[in-house]
Amino acid sequence: QVQLVESGGGLVQAGGSLRLSCAASRLTTYAMGWFRQAPGKEREFVACISWNGGRIDYIDSVEGRFTISRDNAKNTVDLQMNSLKPDDTAVYYCAADRDSRWPTTRSVNDYDYWGQGTQVTVSS
Repeated sequence: QVQLVESGGGLVQAGGSLRLSCAASRLTTYAMGWFRQAPGKEREFVACISWNGGRIDYIDSVEGRFTISRDNAKNTVDLQMNSLKPDDTAVYYCAADRDSRWPTTRSVNDYDYWGQGTQVTVSS
């Protein structure tokens, strides 16, 4: 079992930045992902990173604005979000893929452990 705790969410104006952090009880060799869910919408993939950082994937709408990174020694996975837009408003979740699929996966169903989420609100 892995416990995941997100932090760093908040309210920011459009064009601003936030850095989300996910603290894990242990990362070992898990692939990690960030997802988000806006009110009335399904949870969607945002970004993921392989266990060794060798593969990174982003949804098109955040490519070039968001950066995912991990520090296996500190058991943390971060999501740096720049040039934020009102459409980025959602609850953001950190997730761990126990099977550490290669290539990495965007499917919600492939992730085994989830954090409680952190709210990100971008005002126009």
